[in-house]
Amino acid sequence: MQKYSTILLVGIIVVLAAVLAGVLIFMKNNPPAERAFEPLVEIAAMEPDSSKWGVNFPNQWNSFQKTETNNIDTTYAGSSKFSWLERDPRQKILFAGYSFSKEYNDDRGHMNALEDVRAIKRLNLNDEDPKHTPATCYSCKSSNNPSLWDEMGMETYDAMTFNEMTPNIEYSIGCANCHEADTMRLIVTNPALENALKAQGKDWTTFTRQEMRTVVCANCHVEYYFAGPDNYLTFPWENGTRIDQIIEYYNELGFKDWEYPETGTPALKAQHPEYEFFTAGSTHYNAGVSCSDCHMPYVSDGAAKYSSHDVHSPLINPEQSCGQCHTDVEYVIRRVNLIQDQVAETKIATEDAIIDAINAIKIAAANPDADAALLDQARQLHREAQFMWDFLSAENSTGFHNPEYALKICADATNLARQAQMLAAQSVNDMSLLATDTYYAPAPTP
Repeated sequence: MQKYSTILLVGIIVVLAAVLAGVLIFMKNNPPAERAFEPLVEIAAMEPDSSKWGVNFPNQWNSFQKTETNNIDTTYAGSSKFSWLERDPRQKILFAGYSFSKEYNDDRGHMNALEDVRAIKRLNLNDEDPKHTPATCYSCKSSNNPSLWDEMGMETYDAMTFNEMTPNIEYSIGCANCHEADTMRLIVTNPALENALKAQGKDWTTFTRQEMRTVVCANCHVEYYFAGPDNYLTFPWENGTRIDQIIEYYNELGFKDWEYPETGTPALKAQHPEYEFFTAGSTHYNAGVSCSDCHMPYVSDGAAKYSSHDVHSPLINPEQSCGQCHTDVEYVIRRVNLIQDQVAETKIATEDAIIDAINAIKIAAANPDADAALLDQARQLHREAQFMWDFLSAENSTGFHNPEYALKICADATNLARQAQMLAAQSVNDMSLLATDTYYAPAPTP
């Protein structure tokens, strides 16, 4: 009898432990709507001044302010304002005829977003010019945006010019871009993101907190374009978020950012698709890791544990960022370096292939006897190869967010570029255009 009682007691303990574990996991991923804190001051809904939020959350605010002065570089990127056109001169050729050939700087920390967007040479502040810079370019630069979108609607916002919107924009990126003021829960604030998720049949309000620790980054860190004459901010996710699905979307739409000079290619410019890149089946994403786990790791200030808001590369503080999951941090760093070296080297080979295709198409396009059908095919392949390369290049991890995906994109883009070069040569029956030594440049400076 005592034996059965012991077995029954053990069984009850196991069941209770399982139930407790389930409850704890559920509570972690689904916190109550009302946060268990007593605010020192009440924060208005969509308050753009992050310093006011900082009264209630001084650790988060103090760490966030470091994004203004943190200018530490890693091997392939970082937080300083270096020029990609100087570091990799090939990009002057790849973006010829487009504003990115004028100035293309690496991004700095979040608190510099507003200053940097106003200083960039790509701006066209002539409101009378049909190609003037629209207010849409402020979309990912300011904590004023959530309240402005709420008050005027994104359609009205985007239809304004950059100059017209400037008096309304006072603060750089801040708390209101990611948090709900009264509960501090993570929320979608960009209407373009909500529209894109709805187009996929997704409701972000049903997502777990851990999922939202990645989704809020998609308010900004995504591929996008300006749709129609009023420059309506749109994410091209209707067919899906993988690169082939995005290319299919743009092809069906017939959209182009500019026409590449002397080739006639309807070219595309990728933005900064970290969200699409990371969520495309990467190892960390599949394991349930969020963007915030690595870029905003939990740290301690005495007895207080909080998520650091000094958003930057995990390589700057690997013990905190990587060490929460990986015991051998030195191995992790070596692994990251190996992956990024491989991707960076392969990316340069892709750039050379695209430039060879550009040169071949230019020569063929200048020949009045060129086969128009073959030349159009070459242009289409150039368009897709360049966008695929740019999708990888503009993504801020040098492939680490999804290494296998990065190398596949490079391989596919190189293949398409070489096919474009071949078709251009065939269009004028000139096999000398298949030369692969048409461009020489020093290796990019890490």
